[in-house]
Parts: sequence; structure tokens; C-alpha cells
Amino acid sequence: MTVRLRGLSTAVPPTQLVQTEVAEVFGAQPGLSRLGQRIVSTSFGLSGIERRYTVLDELTREGPEPADPAFYDRASGLLLDPGTRLRNDVYAHHASRLYVEAGRAALAATPGVGADDVTHVITVSCTGFYAPGPDFVLARDLGLPAGVQRYHLGFMGCYASMPALRLAAQLCEADASAVVLVVSVELCTLHLRTSNDPDTIVATSLFGDGAGAGVVTAAPPETGERALRLDAFATRTTPQGEGDMAWRIGDHGFEMVLSNAVPSLIGEHITGAIEPLLDAEEPLAAALRDGAAGAAIEHWAIHPGGRSILDHVERTLRLAEAQLVPARETLRDFGNMSSATVLFVLEHILRGDAGDGDRVAAMAFGPGLTVESALLTVEG
Repeated sequence: MTVRLRGLSTAVPPTQLVQTEVAEVFGAQPGLSRLGQRIVSTSFGLSGIERRYTVLDELTREGPEPADPAFYDRASGLLLDPGTRLRNDVYAHHASRLYVEAGRAALAATPGVGADDVTHVITVSCTGFYAPGPDFVLARDLGLPAGVQRYHLGFMGCYASMPALRLAAQLCEADASAVVLVVSVELCTLHLRTSNDPDTIVATSLFGDGAGAGVVTAAPPETGERALRLDAFATRTTPQGEGDMAWRIGDHGFEMVLSNAVPSLIGEHITGAIEPLLDAEEPLAAALRDGAAGAAIEHWAIHPGGRSILDHVERTLRLAEAQLVPARETLRDFGNMSSATVLFVLEHILRGDAGDGDRVAAMAFGPGLTVESALLTVEG
């Protein structure tokens, strides 16, 4: 059965963070060592990011100053250190709005599909928790049927939108009438903090807030509509790297472990990770063996976990520079939004020059180290 991703939509909060300004703030914090200052300068300067978005309007230098700031005291220039409960309360408030905004946009962008048609909801996030959760909020605020089935994939990390799409595809394969709304929301900036720890500094230089959504269904796209056929999925964990990428709950927010070994580990194991995805189509498998995967597959939706990760993937798979433009421009304009990011890259490809029948290989990376991948085909 053919299953498609339709209505692919993205959303970001209104507050923009300019990377050079954020670097100045973090580099000026008291208690930051000289080595920490150098790491801040290097991490922010070489990130490939120009701007990111945040739900925390108090982080900007514009507009009225909050009477009781919790994250950033604009008057003193000090970054504050709220506890995990406050950060999570802010998450629950703002994430709910973004889930509904992105979900509504996806339905509006899918001709012939309305709220009454949705049979399943899958929500994704690793940056906060609440219950009743975002799956409940979507069903309530979008007016979905009372019997809609709801699932939440939580705390999986940057790759989680891929298994969400795979689960949605499996639901549609089991029931041709299924209409699955998939929404990912990540508010990574709620967990940024000043520190001399290199992993924390690198995370601070990369992460932003954003949401992505789409409708997965067996129904074909309508005339003039562009969609992505979901052809195959694969998941692999690398033999090394379990301790190099992790996401843990601390007393003052969630704590990211992101060692400088991650890009080289991904580069070393990326070919083996993508082999199972292409095995079902011998011409693509042969192209990968011959080092010609970039010629056989037109578009590559690589999760831009950082500029160095994209460099290693491009070099290892021998991709053309143009094939990494969607990922690099997503990183430049939005930063790393954890699980939502690969949906931004796919949207970039779909809105670009991708033609009917073009193949797309999508990959995202997360704790484990885990590599989740998908093979898709452009329709329309």
C-alpha cells in the first residue's frame, strides 16, 4: 500500500535570537573561565547559525523589560538559572500553542482532509512533559473526533520525528482509511544555561525552538498538491557513542551531553546505517556500494545537528554541495530544533526544485548513537 506525507508545515515562535548577540551575552557571563570564553567564541562563531527562535521574549534586547525576569535579567545582563519545574511550566504553556498552530496548518494544507477525518494523533517532544499532554490538547483544540487514537513519543531526542512517521505509515498500512496527524514541538531554549562545560556550551550555541507537522494517509494527493511518498524506513545504533550524546533531567533544566566526537562517529558509521534503507532497491544499494549514492538519490534531508555533522555526512557519502543546501540553510535560519528539524529540511526540499518522482533520503541522529532514516519519493 502506498502511504504519503501530506500538508507538511512548520512554525516558530515570534522572538528571534541573533547568533552574534547571543554569543555576546553568553561570553560576558561572570564565572566563565578564559577557556570557557574561547569555547563560546568558537562554538557560536563556527556554528553555521545566523538566527534562531525562542518562546522566551525576555531573552531579546527589544521591547519592554519584564518586571520579574526568570531566564535573563536585561538590566544586569545576567543569565538566570530557574529550576526544572519553572522551565517545564513555561514549556507546557507555550508548547500547547505551537502544537495547535502547527497541527492546524498541516490540516489546512491537506486538500480534502479536515479535522473530522483524523483517526490518529502522534505528538513528539523531548523538551518538556505534561499530562493531559499535547496529544490531548490537539484533539481538544482542533475539534478532532472524540474517539481519535492518541500517541506521544517523548524524550527520544533529535531523531524522534522519523519513528513518528514510521508509526503513522504502519497505522495507514494496517487501515487504508486511517488519517494520522503527526506534530513535533521542541522548545530547546528553555534549557540553555551558562557553564564552563564544553558540552553545555556547544548545546547553547546550537539549539532553538520550532514545530513541524504533517498528515500521513493512504489517500493520493490532489491535483497541484505536493506530497512525499513514504517508501521505507530503517533504524540503526552505532557500536560506539552511547556516552557521547545523551539528554538527562537535572535540577535546573534538561542537560545535554554532546561531545565533540559525535560528528566523526556519525561520519564513520553513516554508510552502514543507511545500507538497510536502500537494500530493498538494488540500484540504490549498488550506488551506495560504489560511492555514488548522491547521484542515485537527488535530495538529502539530513538533520543538521551541527555544521560539522553535515560536513562529515557530505564527505563520507560523497554528496554534492547543493544536496546539503536545504540542511545548511535550515541550520542557518533556525538552528537545531531537535526532533522538529528534519521536518523543516523536508519542507525546504518540497518547496524547492524537487520534481515529481525525485527520491529523497532523510536521516536524523540522536542518543544511542541512533540513526533513523527514511526513503521518500516526491509526488506532484
